Amino acid sequence: MIINRKGGDNMHVADGVLSVSVAIGTTVAAVGLIAYSLKGIKEDEVPKISLLTGAFFVSSLINIPIGPTSVHPLLGGFLGLVLGRRAPVGIFIGLILQATLFQHGGLSTLGANTLLMSLPALFIYWLSNIFHKKSPFVKGFFAGFLAICGGVALLIILLLFSDQRYGEGTFSVINILLIAYLPLALLEGVLTGFSVKYLYSVRPSLFIKKG
Repeated sequence: MIINRKGGDNMHVADGVLSVSVAIGTTVAAVGLIAYSLKGIKEDEVPKISLLTGAFFVSSLINIPIGPTSVHPLLGGFLGLVLGRRAPVGIFIGLILQATLFQHGGLSTLGANTLLMSLPALFIYWLSNIFHKKSPFVKGFFAGFLAICGGVALLIILLLFSDQRYGEGTFSVINILLIAYLPLALLEGVLTGFSVKYLYSVRPSLFIKKG
């Protein structure tokens, strides 16, 4: 999601940013999350997962510079609405490809990055019934907006657990995160809203209905 100490435009947590204990703990948690996501998966779900994994992978290549860092669309809300509990599978595969092909993120923080992007997607899926009576655009907007906000909140928690210095000073890493991702959250909300509105009009069966 963010931050690369080497100064690059990497949007994911890079190797060395998190403490060893946090990296190990998030890896263990991510394994359990992937197991939950894979349980009961059916063959006819694979094409949709593959398609959304590709979309998630490509979105990471769209970097928007903001001050000393950069941001890119995460598609967490959209993945949550379309893939439901399978979202972590697509996200995990996309993260592996990003780390190995483009050095986005790191292997030691793969578990942390998986949690940062998967948990907000699952949160949107679990809340989908609350937005059931809303218009497709409103549903999509809140899905995109809340997924970004949730990911940033989780990242801040992980950073503070790793090193309190990330939160020190006016221009701390955490303050930069908040400033950088607020406009992205609004933008992703709008883009997700229009995407969901269009897809609802042409293929409403694409979306997961939580029963």
